[in-house]
Amino acid sequence: MWQLATIKFKKNKTGMFSLWFIIFCGFIAVFCYALAPDNSSDANQMHLEIHSKPPGFSVQLLKIPNQREINQSWFSILSNGRKSTFTEIPIKSYIITKNKLEVVKYSDGLTKEFNLSLFNNQPEKFIDNKTFYFGTDKYGRDLLSRLLIGARISFFIGFVAVFISLLIGIPIGAIAGYFGGKIDTFIMWVINITWSIPTLLLVIAITLTLGKGFWQVFIAVGLTMWVEVARVVRGQVITTKQQQYVEAAKALGFSNFRIIFKHILPNILAPVIVISAANFAAAILIESGLSFLGIGAQPPTPSWGAMIKNHYNYIVLGKPFLALIPGVAIMSLVMAFMLLGNSLRDALDVKS
Repeated sequence: MWQLATIKFKKNKTGMFSLWFIIFCGFIAVFCYALAPDNSSDANQMHLEIHSKPPGFSVQLLKIPNQREINQSWFSILSNGRKSTFTEIPIKSYIITKNKLEVVKYSDGLTKEFNLSLFNNQPEKFIDNKTFYFGTDKYGRDLLSRLLIGARISFFIGFVAVFISLLIGIPIGAIAGYFGGKIDTFIMWVINITWSIPTLLLVIAITLTLGKGFWQVFIAVGLTMWVEVARVVRGQVITTKQQQYVEAAKALGFSNFRIIFKHILPNILAPVIVISAANFAAAILIESGLSFLGIGAQPPTPSWGAMIKNHYNYIVLGKPFLALIPGVAIMSLVMAFMLLGNSLRDALDVKS
């Protein structure tokens, strides 16, 4: 059955395109610091002189050494970015004299002099012509770099939230559906109470309890999504436990634990996979909403929701790209997961 479902899924062009797009976003999330033009920690190199510039803007940047070089492992750079050892200044032009470097600052057009010894008598190596392909935000940071690094939060929160929801929802739903009776009544009572609370309000309450931060948001979103998994698993177990192979397992004296986790659950994975894809998309939207409200990932950590919050007023100020670019990123990734879930539902449907 799994082979037939795989063949059917491969024939679905929309599903395959969504899957490859998700894999592409996952690759960006893992290697974002290696791909970002600004690979400093959180892509937080600010240049207030060139804030809110349009896509394709280019400028010369002078890198002024401010400390000794810091030794970092490749894993540290890949995980947290490179610790900056330079201060960057946008300049309009420069002139190299015998002992000094004279630059014209981009902000006010004033001339500033630097001793050549500061640049090891090779100032040309410290001047780069940088292009901001997606423009700069209101703090003069590279919007493309912030977008790439922000993909890590939006992508990983889906994995963590779905993992937590499966870890809690599958055992609870399986126990409720298999044993029934008072156990099922009590578990459904807990599920219905949790279900009745608006998801965003529950996430906000958990986030405020755990504190603001990166992992707190992941845990909070995961703790609110298990009820959907539990309800689906419960319904599937109630239907499946009446099958003959379950009765045969009981007759052979197998333990309830073995029957649930080795015989029933492997046969109800199809709907669990489908709802996990939907929960992945929902987790991304919830995290974006929390970041927009200011209780998600905290600055300077880049987040797509926080990027929209910082620049939504620029839509009416003639620079809509500052909010539209992260908005399109959120929409694309959520749509990819929703289309993937629909494709998986069609592929795993035994009736079709």
